[in-house]
Amino acid sequence: MKLDGGAMFGNAPKALWQKWVAVDDLNMIDIESRSLLVETPNHKILFETGAGAYLSPEMKNRFQVVEDNHVLLDSLIDIGLAHEEITHIILSHLHFDHAGGILKEFQDDRKPIELLFPNAKLITGRTQFKRSASPHIRDRASFIPQLDRLLIESGRLELKSDQDIMNFDDLEIRLMESHGHTPGMLLSQIQVKDLKILFLGDIAPGHPWINLPITMGYDRNPELLVDEKTKFFKTALQDEAWIFFTHDFEYAASKLLYDDEKKRFVPDKLLREFNIEV
Repeated sequence: MKLDGGAMFGNAPKALWQKWVAVDDLNMIDIESRSLLVETPNHKILFETGAGAYLSPEMKNRFQVVEDNHVLLDSLIDIGLAHEEITHIILSHLHFDHAGGILKEFQDDRKPIELLFPNAKLITGRTQFKRSASPHIRDRASFIPQLDRLLIESGRLELKSDQDIMNFDDLEIRLMESHGHTPGMLLSQIQVKDLKILFLGDIAPGHPWINLPITMGYDRNPELLVDEKTKFFKTALQDEAWIFFTHDFEYAASKLLYDDEKKRFVPDKLLREFNIEV
């Protein structure tokens, strides 16, 4: 999809951020809507579902969603998986560009939205779920109307809190709450053997946002977000963990370095595709 570059880079001037991303004549930049699939011997865990294809043609045009089909489902099919095989979906937050893919494709304005992934447990944060059910007027447009009701009615919703731990075979997922972007965004620290991954949702949507002061206009509390980024980046640096990017148009993940001279974090070992077997 495409979003306004000014909104994506908050109070950073265009003269700065246009060095990092391509921008068109309307100030729009390309945005990915990326999910992470983790497979263990007995589980298939999907971290987020992207924007999906549930939006009406009018809303697709507004957000400049370029694909007409459900790209996530196609991507799963490409690796031999049907959506019915996913056992768990972890939603960092319930904004449409992170949770929309959990819904069936748009067919008709008269037809209600419906859930896909019928066999998956649906996991999100307790605080974030409360926000989605009763959003503030400032972020109401970011949430999907009636999604909270569908998740409850599915009987498969699991609400988690800060520092909750989930184990799947040899895989451990430690959940952490963040409040700078949206209240109760649920971040995941994923570890299997020596591999560590931080799924940070919109803490750092892409590699330009590794720069600590750079935040989005969509963030509810930018100063808190900068403090949260600092904490999580220190953890990633210490653990030599990968940072997974949900919105980066070029890169799927990177590690971090700290530039002592410039006193800032910088991305390292940028990967265009993140496909690792352990």
